[in-house]
Amino acid sequence: MMTLTLLSAFIAGLVGSTHCVGMCGGIVGMLTMSLPNNIRQSYLRLIPYLLNYNIGRIISYVIAGMLAGFLGSQFVQWLPFTNPSVIAKWVSGFFMIILGLYIGAWWQALTILERIGALFWDKIKPLGQKFLPVKNPLQALGLGLVWGWLPCGLVYAVLSFAIVAKNAWDGGLLMLAFGLGTLPMLLTMGAAAKWLIKLSQNITIRRIAGIIIISFGLIMLFMPKHH
Repeated sequence: MMTLTLLSAFIAGLVGSTHCVGMCGGIVGMLTMSLPNNIRQSYLRLIPYLLNYNIGRIISYVIAGMLAGFLGSQFVQWLPFTNPSVIAKWVSGFFMIILGLYIGAWWQALTILERIGALFWDKIKPLGQKFLPVKNPLQALGLGLVWGWLPCGLVYAVLSFAIVAKNAWDGGLLMLAFGLGTLPMLLTMGAAAKWLIKLSQNITIRRIAGIIIISFGLIMLFMPKHH
């Protein structure tokens, strides 16, 4: 089951990264515009900044996943069921189906979670301003660490898998898979970026990915648990 969940998280990051461009693209723009011209005009010089920003962002995802995995595993132990892991499997399958509906553009209810997350984001957003303008790759890493907490329904949906993970490590691993899926879009520039954005915005591709994730969720819901 863990393999299906990891694969779903990666696919969600890969296909849903158009959403990431919308959410994080402006931040990357701020990062690049604050750099000297000689760095901005050379992708080889710019890549350490972009890479560090995205590493920081993914580290935040992993930390959130580990926290969710730990808290979720502690909560599951207190459930009044003889086999709480079965309940966790059902919850994970349910959220996987919701994620598939979101990726396939059939149901956008996850935007509600973004509004809730905005309350927390307002508290930590000022920290990100301290890293601007970015003058070195280490500052880009710090910016990514802060902006990884930007309210995002897609992130929250994948984070729900981490909540029902067996432990903190599995929760962190799930969010790592998601973060790696978002990398191609946020690291690519120019013509290749436009092609990737167009590809991931294609409704047919989104719905194929959505169907795959929904199928994983149904498998998780109905496949018998092996002892």
